[in-house]
Amino acid sequence: MRIAPDRNRLQEADPKQPHSGIDRELTVSCEDNSLLTDLYQLTMAACYVGEGLDGRRASFELFVRRLPERFGYLIAMGLEQALEYLEKFRFSQTQIEGLKATGIFAHAPEEFWSLLAEARFTGDVWAVAEGTAIFANEPLLRVEAPLWQAQLVETYLLNAINYQTLIGTRAARMRDVAGPLATLLEFGTRRAFSPQGALWAARAALAAGLDATSNVLAALKLGEKPSGTMAHSLVMALTALEGSEAEAFTAFHRYFPGAPLLIDTYDTVAAAQKLSQRLQSGEMQLAGVRLDSGDLVTLSQQVRSLLPGVAIFASGDLDEWEIARLKAAGACIDGYGLGTKLVTGSPVNGVYKLVEIDSIPTMKQSSSKVTYPGRKQIFRAFEASEIRRDILGLMSETPTDSQPLLQLVLQQGQRVKPPETLAEIRQRTATNVASLPRETRHLDNPIPPPIEISASLAELTQKTQKGNR
Repeated sequence: MRIAPDRNRLQEADPKQPHSGIDRELTVSCEDNSLLTDLYQLTMAACYVGEGLDGRRASFELFVRRLPERFGYLIAMGLEQALEYLEKFRFSQTQIEGLKATGIFAHAPEEFWSLLAEARFTGDVWAVAEGTAIFANEPLLRVEAPLWQAQLVETYLLNAINYQTLIGTRAARMRDVAGPLATLLEFGTRRAFSPQGALWAARAALAAGLDATSNVLAALKLGEKPSGTMAHSLVMALTALEGSEAEAFTAFHRYFPGAPLLIDTYDTVAAAQKLSQRLQSGEMQLAGVRLDSGDLVTLSQQVRSLLPGVAIFASGDLDEWEIARLKAAGACIDGYGLGTKLVTGSPVNGVYKLVEIDSIPTMKQSSSKVTYPGRKQIFRAFEASEIRRDILGLMSETPTDSQPLLQLVLQQGQRVKPPETLAEIRQRTATNVASLPRETRHLDNPIPPPIEISASLAELTQKTQKGNR
């Protein structure tokens, strides 16, 4: 089978319709999502069909082998989008014709095409709830389905959960450092890795504890109110055309009375002084000012002395470490606009591995990539509302004094309960972060709580290893 790139293959297949109905514009709709996968998922599915294995019951688990550097925990996020995808899992005739036109599947069994034409996700999904703290080697999600279905959905599930879990974790850490009273705004749309990524980043950030997003589409889709201030360009344009920075502020307030103002376009302190005079004279009202550059510690202190009753917001490549530094240095900042460092950074390297097929436990034994066999459950033990330890065991186990985290969320392709609200996920995130040991929440050299392997899982692992030799 030739699967190397061949730029002429599609045109050779049908010169009159070189793309066989597949839109050349790189936009993604819900109808496209089933093809938003890696090629090898489809080639493996075709192989399963040819070998008569496609209907075998398989279990795959999604987990991270190790936490990102300097992270003591993750906050699970993205389950809602994963479930939406599974519910809408379909292949249109246009998509099928597009696949045929590649020529890659010339030797695939005819039954493969029939399977795609009638495709629906009919399996079960077990998952931890969004907003739950999770650690290395603990499954965030398990898919139990016919082998071909469980295989095909891997790429999209990893995409949805890995990215949102990263953003949710960063947002939770920023909220933890900034404290419950600080206003935290998501400003990351222009730095997110795609328009779709920007929507997911805004959702994950809000679900993990941020107050609002500047992304208008995301906010409206989520039933939230967007939030923001202004850019330097407005101040510069109106200053040039109307005579002064003060006139620019007046013009903006004419349409958005009292709205926060960006005051560091020219001279931050001079701007604050002029605003102070106007406030004292009763000429204007002001909800807040934003600082986007310079020495934020010194500038915020100077602005606070001039505008004592006005909220001060800071932005400009801030992350949890910078927020901690600003607070420790005595910065007078009431809120933070969080963009680049929130929506980018060290990835969450979630993986999706086969753990059981036809009730036969399986495991990977590659060097540094060993996995645990069998369908697993996370059992969490608390002491005085703090996580004492996690036990990674088998689904058949029932340890006492422990809470199972993986719950059935999709059964035979249908949701078990309605989607959760952002408020519910936000509250769970706050509760989970508060339950973490202090050393786990440290920004530097964090220590996750103890994670034990149950005796039954250890025994199954040894038996599976011997059976694979």
